[in-house]
Amino acid sequence: MIESHNNAVLAVDGGGTRCRVACELRGVVRCVETGAANVSTDFDSALTQIRAGLDHLSGQVGLTTDNLRELPAFIGLAGVTDAGIAARLRDALSLTCARVEDDRPAAVRGALGAQDGLIAHCGTGSFLAVQVDGVMRFAGGWGAILGDEASAQWVGRRALAETLCAFDDTQIKTGLTQKLLADLQGPAGIVRFAGTATPAQFGALAPVVTSAAKTGDEVATYIMRAGASYITETAKRLGWHAGRAICLTGGIAGQYAGYLPDDMQAAIRPPQAEPLTGALALAKEIRHEHL
Repeated sequence: MIESHNNAVLAVDGGGTRCRVACELRGVVRCVETGAANVSTDFDSALTQIRAGLDHLSGQVGLTTDNLRELPAFIGLAGVTDAGIAARLRDALSLTCARVEDDRPAAVRGALGAQDGLIAHCGTGSFLAVQVDGVMRFAGGWGAILGDEASAQWVGRRALAETLCAFDDTQIKTGLTQKLLADLQGPAGIVRFAGTATPAQFGALAPVVTSAAKTGDEVATYIMRAGASYITETAKRLGWHAGRAICLTGGIAGQYAGYLPDDMQAAIRPPQAEPLTGALALAKEIRHEHL
């Protein structure tokens, strides 16, 4: 590594919506954003997005891409489910001093800093985590098919399921269910949509549900309460207790605040920073380990 750059670090925060690649050099952070990067659903596409980010970042910071690859780095990406896929990505990017994990540790460190507490992240996907004395413990984040409860895609998917139940007269009909039936051209249209919809497309329905819940729509409220119950029960199983901070992160997480128990509502705090900041902090830890 070039001597004048020995305090620089590299960070990547990538998920189902976007990938952000950043370098902190001489106290200045520069960042570029590319497309979605989930190494489990599409490894090659994720690799392409990260490489494009490194190329663009190289021009901004005045380092070659080879220089960037030598920097202490934290790579946090959706879809890193084991050491094998982490090693494959590290090798494919030719990183020489990198820690490759999923995208959850960066989100926790960004939101909580060094503070003890809980993060409930509900975006397109979801996960919960507690941090105590710097040690993180996670639950969820297993993707749209097997998990991601309370996420935006889960809310959208659940709304369509409840709408079909309303059509069958096993659920009440509400403004929400009637709207979804009309917008998607009946039950056959809902089935067609669901057969090919991506998590992001399911998630795009979530604002319709949260808006309906604010007006008292019974089905929408039922869905939001179910998501809040998942957050509450999982938080307690992870060891959260009253008095510890709670950060609700992700596009839909804040919508659950009013459905949580009073002790959890009282503990809600705004996140200290975004996941990319957390990834940079973790990269600095790696740099210190190699001094």
